[in-house]
Amino acid sequence: MSTLHAAILTSLAADSLALGAHWEYDQQHIASTLGRVTSLLAPTLSTQYHPNRTAGDLSHYGDQILVLMDSLRTTGHFDLHAFCQAWQTRMAEYDGYIDRATRETLANLQNGASPEQSGAQSSDFSAAARITPLLAVYRDDLDALVAASRAQSLMTHNSVLVADGAEFFARTVHGILHGAGVREALDAAAEAGYAQLPAEDWLAFTYMASDENARMAIARFGQSCGMKGAFHGVVHLVTHYEDNPQEALIENVMAGGDSCARGLMAGLILGARHGELACAPAWCSELRCLPQVATFMRSVVMR
Repeated sequence: MSTLHAAILTSLAADSLALGAHWEYDQQHIASTLGRVTSLLAPTLSTQYHPNRTAGDLSHYGDQILVLMDSLRTTGHFDLHAFCQAWQTRMAEYDGYIDRATRETLANLQNGASPEQSGAQSSDFSAAARITPLLAVYRDDLDALVAASRAQSLMTHNSVLVADGAEFFARTVHGILHGAGVREALDAAAEAGYAQLPAEDWLAFTYMASDENARMAIARFGQSCGMKGAFHGVVHLVTHYEDNPQEALIENVMAGGDSCARGLMAGLILGARHGELACAPAWCSELRCLPQVATFMRSVVMR
């Protein structure tokens, strides 16, 4: 398995690993009810958010990554209008959780907005964390990767900050796939300069908590869906636990809050850094989307 294939699987596995405790903010309740979460679970603590999902499934974030993956497989490149059409079709009849950004984007599209103008007024991190399959198509074309990462995020989240975050993490993963260490890649990505993302300042602030464990740090940074807290949480996970990627993804779940979105990005970064070693075999093998990912990767390699 290629490093990139492993990175995509690790990202999705981290989302699925978090599903059982997703959006539970009480860390003690997670620990006392579920114990240390080391296996893929059905939604357990907040079942109202993920109806019709079971162990090995993905959150609504992960399911939207699969939509992007299928769009890329069909077109061979990122086409915003093709992705938007596929996304609108899937989410209009989606049987999982529909968050506010999705509802607003669907309404905007139904009212005639173009994909360039359809994004909801949301600064949630999830749109930045949706870049995973773009790496397979644009691994060797950073400019195209950046443009596609920003465009897909803005389609659902009308936030320059979120688009900046998508670009920042795309640059980070691109750097790691081309040989940089995690912190080296983060620091290099911060130098690109962004309209609203104070990347260098946010990195410096996160690095100051390098001695804290994830539960303590993420509780302080903020466990919720917003860009700032998630940025700090992801950076802490991938730097503090760089040499122990599976521990990072477990502790992400135990830290509570929007662990699915954080997990998608932390898993992608650590999968790019460590390849197959980042993802426990049981996690990857139990993903229900495994055949879909394999088909996507075969199509990308064939091209």
